[in-house]
Amino acid sequence: MSAGIFSTPRPLPSRLAPTIAGGAIIALALPVFLVAGWPLQGWLLAAVLWVASEIVALLLARLPDSPDNLAAAGMRGLGTTSRALLVGVVLVIVTVSNETVGIAAAILYAIAFTAELGVGLLTYFGGEARA
Repeated sequence: MSAGIFSTPRPLPSRLAPTIAGGAIIALALPVFLVAGWPLQGWLLAAVLWVASEIVALLLARLPDSPDNLAAAGMRGLGTTSRALLVGVVLVIVTVSNETVGIAAAILYAIAFTAELGVGLLTYFGGEARA
């Protein structure tokens, strides 16, 4: 891999494939939670946080992406940071009150987020570079 891959601009790919990948992890985890006897509240919490996070991402994606629009860029950055922070705060609060539920939810959410991130990076860097 060359260093030029990171400096070559690419068009922003669709968020559909990464969202489906993360959602599939959440959906496929339900039978695992049922069979393994893990707390279903943990699965439910991870699923609710996942859906809420994706709704926030969808709203942020609707902001104008013009490089001249500093307000939209600022809102996008603040929203993306807040999205991760709020999920983390909820997971910490739940883990303090019920350790098994919080840890189960945190692990599932982390796996789904990692899948979304991985697919997102693959779709971005797999796209055609702009001149």
